[in-house]
Amino acid sequence: MTGKKPENWSVEYQQRIEKKSLQNVVGVLPGKKLKGQQIVFSAHYDHVGIGKPNNENDSIYNGANDDAAGVAAVIQLANHFARQKNNERSLVFAAFTCEEIGYFGSMYFTRHYDSSRIVADFNIEMIGSISENGMGAAGITGYEHSDFGKILQKNLEGSLYQFYPDTLKRMNLFYMSDNITLARKGIPAHTISTSRGSREPYFHTPDDEWDKLDYKNMNEVIRAIAISAGGIISGKDTPTRIDVNMFRIRN
Repeated sequence: MTGKKPENWSVEYQQRIEKKSLQNVVGVLPGKKLKGQQIVFSAHYDHVGIGKPNNENDSIYNGANDDAAGVAAVIQLANHFARQKNNERSLVFAAFTCEEIGYFGSMYFTRHYDSSRIVADFNIEMIGSISENGMGAAGITGYEHSDFGKILQKNLEGSLYQFYPDTLKRMNLFYMSDNITLARKGIPAHTISTSRGSREPYFHTPDDEWDKLDYKNMNEVIRAIAISAGGIISGKDTPTRIDVNMFRIRN
């Protein structure tokens, strides 16, 4: 991250994979009355590297939407809440590594963090395109596994924004991002995304570049996250925990 960091900003968690030093980047904005309770805002900053070139002989898979867009959202939210200075619960802003090859970054995080203190995880993935529900709307994966989504929808009432249950359940998106490693600990961890599934033309291609992103929509989705998170940040709302037994059944 560049620029001036908020006071009490910390960077931690380093791991070593395949003899390369890789890092999760984690910033903490301490809370006030409920400092011991934490809310995570997460995204992954890795992508798939270099692969088959496209027609322009570009072989670098940049991952602008997947998931630089999510990382940008986490940074924007960190700056926003740092300026507000009114978070009762502590806020954790995490950019995970190694999501694309098996969620190793978020797994490392959960092994070194007390999951009982984490109230919720807002995992942000692929918000660079307009969802099927229009501008400023986004889906929430695993909606039925906690009341996280209902809380967010309630806090958006009267605004221009909308969150809705993920309509791509057949793709099991709840299990396909870093939220799942936190959810397996019982944390109400859900991914917020505007992805249209198979209708995302640049997914895992060299064409997923910055000029393909819809920045206006990204900005609206980030605003929606900031508004909807308000009750959880203040301590007014506490999402129900996820039943970890469902993962034993699934596996």
